[in-house]
Amino acid sequence: MQFIDYRKWLFLVIFLPFITSCAPMVAVGVGAGAGTGAIVSEDRRTSGIFIEDESIELKSSRRIYEQLGNQVHINVTSFNRIVLLTGETPSEAMKEEATRLVRSIQNVRNVINEITIGEKSSLASRSKDTFITSKVKSRFLASRKFQINHIKIITEKGVVFLLGMVRRDEADSAAEIASSTSGVSKVVRVFEYLD
Repeated sequence: MQFIDYRKWLFLVIFLPFITSCAPMVAVGVGAGAGTGAIVSEDRRTSGIFIEDESIELKSSRRIYEQLGNQVHINVTSFNRIVLLTGETPSEAMKEEATRLVRSIQNVRNVINEITIGEKSSLASRSKDTFITSKVKSRFLASRKFQINHIKIITEKGVVFLLGMVRRDEADSAAEIASSTSGVSKVVRVFEYLD
């Protein structure tokens, strides 16, 4: 079974016509899937860790789907082998099972479980979250305070999660920009600090 991140495809369909002439945005990875070479070369993770993070996400998603199926909506995001789980499950037991499944993946350093208990979010809600993520990324780019590919942004029901290996001043700037973006209800920092 192939896992597709529909948020990336939705973003491409909606925004690609507007950003195709904007080379700087594509070069730093605002266009999903575009500029991967630039992302890796500018990333603070080694290329090996970058690839390992992708592998952790795929393996985790597969295990969660195999064990919990369509009963849950869980997003898996790995940055420097620290895994953030977001989404919804119908029970606390399923939430804990998701953590256990991800911890069993080789080389996972830590699991941060931000899954909420409740019904799966709607496509409209997920589309709104994708739009919020794109607005935050655009504002990061416009601020020129840090490399935007040093920070990974995940939005779930208006809550923005920020991951990355950053200096404290970069973290503060990113959190301030994200929290002042329209549609954002809360910002959660999941950073590793370099200073």
